[in-house]
Amino acid sequence: MKVISGIYKGRNILGFDLDGTRPTMDRVKESLFGMIQNNIPNSICLDLFAGSGNLGIEALSEGASFCYFCDSNHKAYQTINSNLENIGIEDAKVLCMDYMKCLNYLREEDRNFDIIFLDPPYKTNYIEKALNKINELNLLKDNGIIVCESDSIDKIVYPDNFICVKDRQYGDKFVVILHKM
Repeated sequence: MKVISGIYKGRNILGFDLDGTRPTMDRVKESLFGMIQNNIPNSICLDLFAGSGNLGIEALSEGASFCYFCDSNHKAYQTINSNLENIGIEDAKVLCMDYMKCLNYLREEDRNFDIIFLDPPYKTNYIEKALNKINELNLLKDNGIIVCESDSIDKIVYPDNFICVKDRQYGDKFVVILHKM
C-alpha cells in the first residue's frame, strides 16, 4: 500500500497483511478522497477502526492538520505507530482501545472532528453503534462528515439527524458519506 496523493505521495504504508483487517484498496481510496477533498484542508480527523492507519494517513497527506487513530488490535496499534514514524508524521495520536471506550475518551478530552472514518470489520453492526455514540456524544462538528465503508449498504444505519450526501459502490464495498443536519 502507498499514500496516493498529497505531501506523502508514494510513501509506503505497512499493514496490508494485518490479521482481521481489510485495507481500503487504492482505487477506492482515490475515489473516496476525491469525494471529500474540499473537507480535508486543516481538518481534525478520527480514523476509528484504523487498521494500518491508511485513511488517516491519506487525510494528513492531503492537508488535514491532525488525526486520531484508534484500533483495539495491538498489532494494528504498533503498525500505525511504525507507519507514522516511517513517514515522519507527528500531527497524530494513536489509541489502542475498544471503539466505544475511544469515543467516550475523546468526549472526556473535549474533542470533536471535521472528518470521521468508520471502516469496521464487515461482519459487525459497529457502524450503526458507532454512529449512534458519535451522535450522542456530539463528536462531529457542525459542518463535519463521516465516511462509512461496509460490505452492505444495509449496515450503514444512521440517526435521523444525519443525511447521506454521497454514496458509491466499488465491487462488494459501499462507501457512504454522511453529514449532520
